[in-house]
Amino acid sequence: MTRSTDNPGAARQRKQVNEKNSNDAPHSHTHAGVGSESSHREDQDGKKSRAHETRKTYGRTRGGEVFVVPVTHDRIPQMLDPRQPKNVSDVIVLTVLAAHILALYALPSPLSKYAFAAIYLFWRAAYNVGIGVLLRWQSNDNTLVAWARKWQLFELPSTGKNPRPWLYNLLKRECETEIHSEFDFDSAPIEYNTWLVFRRFVDLILLCDFVSYVLFAIACTHTPAGESAPMTVTRWLLGLALVGFNVWVKLDALRVVKDYAWYWGDFFFLVDQELTFDGVFEMAPHPMYSIGYAGYYGISMLAGSYAVLFISIFAHACQFAFLVLVENPHIEKTYNPPTPRKRVETQEPGYERSPGTSPTRESQDSSPTAQQPSPQEIHNLLGLRNIDLFRNTDYSTCLLLVYLFVLALVTPQGPVWQFLFIMHAFAWRIWYTVGLGSILHRQSEDKMWTRHFVKFGDTTNEAWRQWKGMYHISHVLCYASFIAACWKMYSVPVDWSYGFVLLRHVIGASLIALQIWTAMSIYESLGEFGWFFGDFFFDRGVKLNYTSIYRFLNNPERIIGTAGLWGAALITWSKSVFILAWVSHLLTIGFLEFVEQPHMQKVYGESLRNEAGLTRFIKRSLPPYVVEWQSSANKVMDQTSQLVEELLDAARPKLAAGVSTIVRDTTALFNKYPARLGISKSALDLATYDPAHYSVTVEGESSSGSALTERSSGKEGTAGRFPSYLNTMIFEYGAPIKVKWTAPSNHSKKDWIGLYMVADNRSREVTDISSLGRWIPTVPGQYESTTADKGILVSDIPIQGPDSDGIDLVKGEMIFSGDKLWWTQGVFEFRYHHDGNHNVMAISQPFEIHVARFDEEDVPAGIDSHANYQDAVEAALLPVVQNCLDRDPDIAPGKPSEPWGSHVERDGKYAKRIVYAIRQMFGIEFAPAVVTVDGRVSNLAWRICNAKQVLVSFF
Repeated sequence: MTRSTDNPGAARQRKQVNEKNSNDAPHSHTHAGVGSESSHREDQDGKKSRAHETRKTYGRTRGGEVFVVPVTHDRIPQMLDPRQPKNVSDVIVLTVLAAHILALYALPSPLSKYAFAAIYLFWRAAYNVGIGVLLRWQSNDNTLVAWARKWQLFELPSTGKNPRPWLYNLLKRECETEIHSEFDFDSAPIEYNTWLVFRRFVDLILLCDFVSYVLFAIACTHTPAGESAPMTVTRWLLGLALVGFNVWVKLDALRVVKDYAWYWGDFFFLVDQELTFDGVFEMAPHPMYSIGYAGYYGISMLAGSYAVLFISIFAHACQFAFLVLVENPHIEKTYNPPTPRKRVETQEPGYERSPGTSPTRESQDSSPTAQQPSPQEIHNLLGLRNIDLFRNTDYSTCLLLVYLFVLALVTPQGPVWQFLFIMHAFAWRIWYTVGLGSILHRQSEDKMWTRHFVKFGDTTNEAWRQWKGMYHISHVLCYASFIAACWKMYSVPVDWSYGFVLLRHVIGASLIALQIWTAMSIYESLGEFGWFFGDFFFDRGVKLNYTSIYRFLNNPERIIGTAGLWGAALITWSKSVFILAWVSHLLTIGFLEFVEQPHMQKVYGESLRNEAGLTRFIKRSLPPYVVEWQSSANKVMDQTSQLVEELLDAARPKLAAGVSTIVRDTTALFNKYPARLGISKSALDLATYDPAHYSVTVEGESSSGSALTERSSGKEGTAGRFPSYLNTMIFEYGAPIKVKWTAPSNHSKKDWIGLYMVADNRSREVTDISSLGRWIPTVPGQYESTTADKGILVSDIPIQGPDSDGIDLVKGEMIFSGDKLWWTQGVFEFRYHHDGNHNVMAISQPFEIHVARFDEEDVPAGIDSHANYQDAVEAALLPVVQNCLDRDPDIAPGKPSEPWGSHVERDGKYAKRIVYAIRQMFGIEFAPAVVTVDGRVSNLAWRICNAKQVLVSFF
């Protein structure tokens, strides 16, 4: 056997790698400051000449330290080889594995199944939850390295700073034994040594995970009752084939990603390691997570047990969750960081303000109430989050779905109704592929759809919008009618253990999940523009980019795009549904061949890729005689295809007349807060500290004067209409807040200050709730988190002269900004806590966070009132947007015409902050997607003015 389980590091398609084929997602990046060198040495004796090449790989830590990365290898083969020497960690791992094997033979048969199911679930949790949490902490806060530094694991004993020299010597011996090259453990960076120790921890968990799974399968292995000998042989042959394929996937993946990525090395440091993702990485996305689990299902077949199959599916799902929650965020953050915003010193050539809003106007007759076109379409159709019942398309779709499913539920299961539902699904499939396909074909040939709307004075955008609505409704009802037909044909099995009933349901559900994943991958790659065939309507100069699922398949719809239909046919086990699935698959292939492929060829021409990654890999793997036979077969297929095309060209005029009638008639029809966790901790030495010696003061950017006057509504008494201007602290929304503190010089180094809403805590002595990340320690380096120390300015600065009680005091300062602020209006306070607990030693004066309303009376009057108003909106909005973007020069714009950084599109928190501020300032509610699409303050200001024109008459 190869590697015990799949390795998540091998699943990565790094952004810095060089693709082997230039047509296949050609990304090529290297790490800054990381390089490689080679030296060639030649013998000097003249008897023979031999070139020695020594490649050095350089690594860079987060702190910027560059070092030579020693060559490491997978330790498991050496560990399992009895001829190789063993160190302490090897003995521990082998002992644990031996205990598992002995337990299988010691436990009685019925009990061993349950025992090893529990053992395997424990190790699977240790893998996906345990290692996942550690890696996530390491990725976000460098936690593992911080622990090693805190416990002084790698401090030289000769310095006298290492409290456990025996542990240092043990780790040194373990690590130096593992690396078969020149390696100086004493001088290696702490990040590298931490990674080496982490590898041993990973080996234990992964080996125990795999071994406990195999032992569970052995405990469950049996021959199903009534199984024939040929079926048994077939089951074993197929299972062994899947296990062999799994072994090859693991070995080939290790060949590609090497030992560094196999053990998640990039969570600790980065290296110069350019990879060519060929072999298994051309077959499927994330092969170590997808096809890398084929061996699990092969072992399930060998065991002949549904229990093993279900636990394999569970493990597979856990691994995908590990990928989504741990791997992908780290890969995105490390290898695909947001690009800095574009800084513009002058107005961009391609940027124009909306008509009637430019700073200089030559005419005075431009109407300020004229509606301008939106900078870009925002309101998407696909996805549950985008459902908007105020939109005709969504309302009609939901209404039709309700009618369809109510009809399916209330009608009987008789043969007449089953026939009607099958024919209903068949009709929708014909319309979805043939009807809409004919419209797209005519649109590609002569812009028939666009011409129809232009004829009635509409724009191309209106034609595009109407097409998207028709296609969306047709797509949804095509699949909804198929689901309704399956509902009518399905009957719940009486005996789930009979024959292959349970297996059919498992395979069917897997195929349905495969189609759902395929559709999501296609949408992720194409977006709404590609999903709705936008290049049939617009010529945007779109360049083909084979990413996501298209890296492996040219037309995923052709192969796995209808997998869910076949899955439903297996579940229902109905001939009618099988025929419907077969017809649907053929119609889908026909749509691709006669509608989409010709248009793609016409629009993109030579930029179309001839072979996908999977096809290229298969051809390279075939013997030469098979490749020659395939070339001959392709020639015959090309000649046959040309003949069919000639016949269709001859019959096209007759078909077009009938199709146009169907299209016309059908078009006419379509015209008709979270739960709180209480924390209460009391320190043992609390009585030795006097809260009177602690203090917390706050400084911030005061909000505009209107923040106080807004409190007076005119409904108060005479005294209540005049707020106190002296003692009220009101700060700007999102502006950084400086906190100054004082404490006794002997205060705990783990003291910390947190930001809370005043009304959230009932007690003034003990804080009841978590700070939710809005806290900063008073002294840096006391917590295993790099993000916690962000904001500390100065710490433990002695105050000259003791206080009135003769106590020596120290002071410090810190800045709360970004994610450590509350992004809402309210009254807040800072609380000083003792020794990492929640005992309050001091509380700051309460202060208010406020978003000042936009005062329309301050807009200067002028010739062009619309322009003056937009200029005023831009001036008021710019500082608020800068606060919402953390005043980061790589994100926040310096002027209204400057775009903000791509971080806004990457992280939705920024857009939510901005739309909240706009709602408070102008009384207009926007969706966060508006911020992402507009991209600059000037566009947002224009949109606010446009919304004001519609909602409020202020001109």
